[in-house]
Amino acid sequence: MRVALIHYWLTKMRGGERVLEAFARMFPDADIYTHVYDRSQTSDLLAQHQVQTTFISKFPFAKTQYQKLLPFMPRALEELDLSQYDLVISSESGPAKGVIPNPNAFHLCYCHSPMRYIWDLYPQYHSSAGRLSKLAFPGIAHRLRTWDVTSAARVDQFVANSNFVARRIEKYYRRPSEVIHPPINVSEFAPDPSWPLEDFYLVAGELVRYKRFDIVVDAFTRLGKPLVVMGDGEDLEFLKKRAGPNVRFVGRVPFGELKRLFATCKALVFAGEEDFGMIPVEVMASGRPVIAFAQGGSLDTVKPGVTGVLVKEQSVDAFCDAVEQFDPQSLSSDAIIEHASSFSTEVFEAKIRTLLAQNGLDITQTESR
Repeated sequence: MRVALIHYWLTKMRGGERVLEAFARMFPDADIYTHVYDRSQTSDLLAQHQVQTTFISKFPFAKTQYQKLLPFMPRALEELDLSQYDLVISSESGPAKGVIPNPNAFHLCYCHSPMRYIWDLYPQYHSSAGRLSKLAFPGIAHRLRTWDVTSAARVDQFVANSNFVARRIEKYYRRPSEVIHPPINVSEFAPDPSWPLEDFYLVAGELVRYKRFDIVVDAFTRLGKPLVVMGDGEDLEFLKKRAGPNVRFVGRVPFGELKRLFATCKALVFAGEEDFGMIPVEVMASGRPVIAFAQGGSLDTVKPGVTGVLVKEQSVDAFCDAVEQFDPQSLSSDAIIEHASSFSTEVFEAKIRTLLAQNGLDITQTESR
């Protein structure tokens, strides 16, 4: 069986790329196709595969300005020759699923999300765009939506990374999907028994506006409780200006320090509405609870009363109340870790294998790297 893995772009190692790594381990001989590939920013595991790019990579500054080349990506995908592959797996949150496999091939699309900048988040992206982009993007987005829905018909099986995304696939593509949560290497986050619990709460991730770090910073500035902000991004200075002296920014940290922060915080505070959200699961794998906004992927990952608290309102007042009422001693670290294990890489691979087998593709003999 010849396998092709299609990914939107390979310029950083984020959640979508970790899922691609899982597929790469499952299919060690698979070829990878993507619009843009920056070897220096991607993992050695992915580099072991044959990585081929579309004509998008030939544009000047494509590695840094690829998102501005979005209008050309549908044609770039359709020009790929995938006629020799038996199984095509597309990794979708940017344009990836629109390839044209041969008629006998099976096309599985693992959908992190339909493209949010042309669907549910279009008003926000349009309002924050520059003057020229505001003029051009409505027409581009209109054509992309038409192509996006049309190309959904080329997929044999959709897999959603959460129930939240499954509802969006149904809404925009009118297609059912199987929910298989992304793989988390939970064993990497096992807490060190020598690390004592410390007196701080944690917020972590890429510091961008839609993740609503401002709600958490404002809430803790009001409460005066210790908060550690881990991560970097375009909103760093914006957040620093509104933070009180009890809020400490540590930026990007080495993995060993990340593990320690995850395992010693009182709780992770997560105010964004994510498609899935890997960091809450990683913190739970470290034995610590999560206080999360009750929307998006948090509804799949946070188990109230067992692994944390779900906050019904995305506001400073609601998060202040939740933190004030939260008692981290009331939850069992062992129960939290056990819950996190249900999102392991092994569980992910088993579910993908089962789903493919149900569609007539037996890959039980496939060995991981």
